[in-house]
Amino acid sequence: MASRGWQELLDAVREAGQYRTRAEAERITRTVLSALGGHVTGEERVALARALPTEAAATLASEIPLPRPLTAAEFVDSVATRMEGATPATARWDVTSVLTALPPLLGEALLTRVLAQLPHGWALLFGRPQLTPR
Repeated sequence: MASRGWQELLDAVREAGQYRTRAEAERITRTVLSALGGHVTGEERVALARALPTEAAATLASEIPLPRPLTAAEFVDSVATRMEGATPATARWDVTSVLTALPPLLGEALLTRVLAQLPHGWALLFGRPQLTPR
């Protein structure tokens, strides 16, 4: 049986992406979280998995970390290759639909730590302004 937190995450993704069914939201959520799993490493990866519902954490953790994280644009393109019929535009919609649903689960401190690991441009995918370091 799926956890309540997982169902709430899927509902948030479904609403953000305006997907017709929870099954469609689940497919997209699993694809994006799996892709994200290769980009977050170390303590942030562990903290991220702990902050997510069990099903989301398992999907995230199923991916082997990459030697270097992709840029935001490369990430969106990589997600597009994982979904049949996706284009970069539809993949960006799907990615932001999932990633913008995560901050309420993560909290600002963890989100800031995760974004610090990722190349410039990723904050926008999470629905955050892209701040330039001083």
